[in-house]
Amino acid sequence: MPEPSRPALDEIRLVVRDRYGAAARAVETGAATGGGCCGGAQVSPLVVTAYDPDALRDLPQEAVLAALGCGNPTALAALKPGEIVLDLGSGGGIDVLLSARRVGPTGFAYGLDMTDEMLELAERNRQQAGIENARFLKGHIEEIPLPDASVDVIISNCVINLSGDKDRVLREAWRVLRPSGRFAVADIVVRGRLLPPVRQSLSAWSACVGGALSEEEYREKLAAAGFIDISVEATRELTLDELMGDCCGGGGADLQALTTLQAEHGTLISAFIRARKP
Repeated sequence: MPEPSRPALDEIRLVVRDRYGAAARAVETGAATGGGCCGGAQVSPLVVTAYDPDALRDLPQEAVLAALGCGNPTALAALKPGEIVLDLGSGGGIDVLLSARRVGPTGFAYGLDMTDEMLELAERNRQQAGIENARFLKGHIEEIPLPDASVDVIISNCVINLSGDKDRVLREAWRVLRPSGRFAVADIVVRGRLLPPVRQSLSAWSACVGGALSEEEYREKLAAAGFIDISVEATRELTLDELMGDCCGGGGADLQALTTLQAEHGTLISAFIRARKP
């Protein structure tokens, strides 16, 4: 069955940038509602369950409020002292700051994001946390501004699904990883298929739904990029209205109907995806 048409890469980038810029401004003004990929409370429920509460208490509150992911890639990656880490789509910086602490003063953590407001928020959080071994870079995850074979670990938290060119993202990830480097991300995947109205919706893309790959597609794309030791581990089932309700005015009858219909064709899942560069 041919894949349903999807929005163009530039359209996707624009709506994602607008949404996450607004999320950063909401944190700055005290109006944050957790309205990113996963959540509609003050702090995303997935953030509350994914992270060690003691680790979160040591971070600036703004870094926690801006956490809009679907897992904890810093724990998934099993980071070691001295490693160089890159977070794709670093947002308010929560995973970069945690990574910098895990790798210690002999290691380093980079965060890459395309949204100015998130980069500014992340840098303020870094300074407030007193972390020196971290840096935030502006750019696209399809064009990573780092040299070949320059990092040991790539992490990402519910961001790769936001890209309209995932093959390019994974090729870039492979390029910047050193030999034996690890790829360890949390992301949304679909078991089954996404309905065309979901795949074609810009709101669905910005809510981490429209661009979700199937488990098989993720494995195939990672293998095509050159990765080995690939695994996809489901962690939690999610519903369409959980992911899209906040960005669509709280949902409504149309979204509820689409949620029911989507559930008949495919299940949305937060997952851990692991792989390794030979």
